[in-house]
Amino acid sequence: MNVLLIAGGWSSEREVSLNGAAIIRAALERLGHSVRMFDPAPEFDSLIAEAKKADFAFINMHGSPGEDGLVQAMLECAGCPYQGPGPAPSFLALNKAASKQVFRERGIPTPDWRLLTSRPESGFDLGLDLPVFAKPNTGGSSVHMGICRDQASLERQLNIIFDGCDLALVESLVPGTELTCGMLGGKALPLIMIRPKGSAEFFDYENKYAADGAEEICPAPVDDAVRDLIHKYTLEANEALGLTGYSRADFMLDENGTPWLLEVNTLPGMTATSLLPQAAAESGLPFDELIAELIRLGMEQRG
Repeated sequence: MNVLLIAGGWSSEREVSLNGAAIIRAALERLGHSVRMFDPAPEFDSLIAEAKKADFAFINMHGSPGEDGLVQAMLECAGCPYQGPGPAPSFLALNKAASKQVFRERGIPTPDWRLLTSRPESGFDLGLDLPVFAKPNTGGSSVHMGICRDQASLERQLNIIFDGCDLALVESLVPGTELTCGMLGGKALPLIMIRPKGSAEFFDYENKYAADGAEEICPAPVDDAVRDLIHKYTLEANEALGLTGYSRADFMLDENGTPWLLEVNTLPGMTATSLLPQAAAESGLPFDELIAELIRLGMEQRG
């Protein structure tokens, strides 16, 4: 097939997107496909025209555009099938404050939060007990995210966020262990436990993309009951958001054994150190076969 590989763009995660695209391109070529790289940053105005020439589009975008559903909507205008969720579910999942409302309505535990729509005045009352996490409401890869243990650090972090973003999400900190659960074709993948290395307090940008930035244990050494509950919450969250194809849900497991859902990623990272490919490999699907399966699922849904 002629595959349009869409990567790059203009979000803060541009380099992560391009790094993953190089690995995906090699896999696509090993599978016998002809690949046309497409970077929306310099080429956006020709996206629909190029998509009409392709048999399939493989999206490896992070942030906006890409995870916000815009590219998916344009591909549908072009009649070009692609992998992963459609425009509306992508848009809903990327917005952390919106998706957390969906989780809560479905009875899935998620930490308390506040959405801030403008830069607050100094000394403002957040209405949440410290410590908290502050992060962009539609960002990813832990960019501009930080733990805030007092009012001063909260205001500093919010200034960093609002210098580059319109909306901030502040979320109660759940102490515990980070776990992630992928979904592929409507089935939950093996859990991965994440233990940041060095002085990092959480799975930050450096830990995520450095070759040895964090200890990632797959399958995660948790009780079967915890595993089954996280699988259940993952599939329920995907169903509630309307997600299809694949995704990755991120949880914190507290000291009482309760998993708290933080967010669901609709275009999970596909670099050499990414989590969903690790979980797929553990379930018997190496990288090239994972790419082939994502194309099969996309063609099945939209071909």
